[in-house]
Amino acid sequence: MKHNSVVPDALSKLSKKEQVADMFNNIAGKYDFLNHILSMGIDKGWRKKAIKSIATINPKNILDVATGTGDLAIAAATQIGESNITGIDIAAQMLEIGKEKIATRNMNNRIKMRVADSEALPFDNNQFDAVTCAYGVRNFEHLEKGLAEMSRVMRTGGRVAILEFSKPKGFPVKHIFAVYFKYILPLFGKCVSKHSTAYTYLPESVMAFPEGQDFCNILNNCGFKNAAAHPLTFGITTLYTAEK
Repeated sequence: MKHNSVVPDALSKLSKKEQVADMFNNIAGKYDFLNHILSMGIDKGWRKKAIKSIATINPKNILDVATGTGDLAIAAATQIGESNITGIDIAAQMLEIGKEKIATRNMNNRIKMRVADSEALPFDNNQFDAVTCAYGVRNFEHLEKGLAEMSRVMRTGGRVAILEFSKPKGFPVKHIFAVYFKYILPLFGKCVSKHSTAYTYLPESVMAFPEGQDFCNILNNCGFKNAAAHPLTFGITTLYTAEK
């Protein structure tokens, strides 16, 4: 099954992009709570590693694609001094919550949020020193198009850091993860978010998404080079890094 054939609602007449935007707008109010609970707080460490991987080039201008409520953008502003971050997303309600978090942290002068499509980024070529994305590329309707846009707006010598869920390979984590992802997460997510499909779509989209070397090959074919996969926490998630 191709990753872009997995959609939040198979019966909907909307495109995947429209469905994803609608889904995240609907769960925006519960998203942060569920995100941290369902990952047991480990997600904060994952984001720190992602930002550390781009910090080596001391980026001044950073683009965070599919920024959601801004957790990765906030991590970038916290870890990399004198950097300016632009966060984009197609879900306006997620951005509104992100703006509140940014204001609470007095980061309005460092982080700007705007509605934009990852597959048609409203920025000039070579505009950013680094591009980041946490758990967003899996939701692209056209994966290669979105990745090519991320490459286009990043300068030569820039670095990209992408976090995405992956499937653990080793026993017993592989089996524990499978049960948790397939049964516990969707049930708990549905009860809290009151959204019927959001947390069923999550494991289905992860299972269909290319990972490891397969995703590195796609990155290398979309304008990046030296793509590498770094499994984190027994392979529950993977940090992908590449250069331009």
